[in-house]
Amino acid sequence: MAHMKSTATATPEPHPVFREARLALAFGGVGLVGFCVDAALLHLGLSVGLPAWAARVISLFFAMQATFAINRLHVFRDLAPTRLARQWTGYMLANGFGNFCNYWIFLTLVSTRWPLISNHYAALAVGSLSAWLINFAGTRLFVFRRAKVFSSEVETGSPEDNAPK
Repeated sequence: MAHMKSTATATPEPHPVFREARLALAFGGVGLVGFCVDAALLHLGLSVGLPAWAARVISLFFAMQATFAINRLHVFRDLAPTRLARQWTGYMLANGFGNFCNYWIFLTLVSTRWPLISNHYAALAVGSLSAWLINFAGTRLFVFRRAKVFSSEVETGSPEDNAPK
């Protein structure tokens, strides 16, 4: 039986800048989910009488857990169970600085008592937006260095496979 050449051609890989832009947009989408978790839990905490600072610590902690899970599974597509603990730790540390900035901005704006910017939700939005870039850079550079960006491939290899080359 003669072998026939396939007429299908492989789709060229997009330029790395476009891959990173797509990844940043997906990370931003997950950030919106995190923002919703954060805002809902902040509202809940405030409605049960917690001070704004305490409600914000709780809401931010749970928002970080939600975004880690979604980013790991759907954005960076890394399902290797051997890397879960290291990635969670790295994610919490890498995003810790951005979220510290987020929290500091929130408290600073709320404490001004200026009508528009001291609103809890306006302060939440400003703090969250400022932290996005810091969190993306930390996550991309330190936690998920070799992500399979929007690929059908799922990273399941050994920890060494995720090391920078």
